[in-house]
Amino acid sequence: MFVLTADQHASKRRGDKVEDLLEHLGPWQHDHRDDVVLPLERTVGDEVQIVLSSAEAALDLALRLIRLQDWAVGIGAGSVHEPLATSSRASSGPAFVLARSAVERARGRAEPMPVVVAGDDAAAATDATGLVQLLAAVVRRRSPAGWEVADLLRPGVRQKEVAATLGISEQAVSQRVRSAVLEEERKVRPLAASLLRRAAGEKEDV
Repeated sequence: MFVLTADQHASKRRGDKVEDLLEHLGPWQHDHRDDVVLPLERTVGDEVQIVLSSAEAALDLALRLIRLQDWAVGIGAGSVHEPLATSSRASSGPAFVLARSAVERARGRAEPMPVVVAGDDAAAATDATGLVQLLAAVVRRRSPAGWEVADLLRPGVRQKEVAATLGISEQAVSQRVRSAVLEEERKVRPLAASLLRRAAGEKEDV
C-alpha cells in the first residue's frame, strides 16, 4: 500500500491552497479510481493525504504535485492496519508512519528535491527516492512549451495530432519532446514504480 502525504510550502505567506488542490485533482482521482483506496483529503492544517494501491499511481501523483511547486511530498510504502477506516485521518499502520517520516524529510533543505520515499524495505526506499527525485528535477525544469506537448501526447496520440492541435509543425513537436525529456521520463517511470513496490515489500513477478 502507498500513503502519500503532501505539505504545502509557506502557506502562511502564500495562502492556503488545499481546497484548490482538492478541486484540481478531482479529475485525476476519477481517472485513477481503481487505485484510490482512500481519497485525497485535508488531514491537518495545510497538509493532504491519500491512500493508493498502486505504485504507478503514487508516482504519477507525486510528480503532479512537484509540477505545481507548492508541495513537499512524502510517500510511505508499506502495510496498513486492516480494515482501513473511511478516511486516511482515522486510519493507521506502518505506511502512515513512513509517510510522515518521508514528508518531514521532504520539507527539509537536505533533500535536492522535495519528494522522499520511506518504506518497509529501507534500501529500496533509498533507491526509489534517488530515482523519483531525478524525475522530479526533470518535471520542475520542463518549460511551458514542453508541458503543452506533454499534456497532449498521451498513449495512442501521435505527434502529428499534437502538431495540428497546437498549430505548429511536427518538427517543432519533436524538438519540444526532446527538450522536455519526455521519452526518457516515460521509459524510467516503470523502474521507479518497481522500486516503490520493492520499498513496500511487494514481490515482483519473475
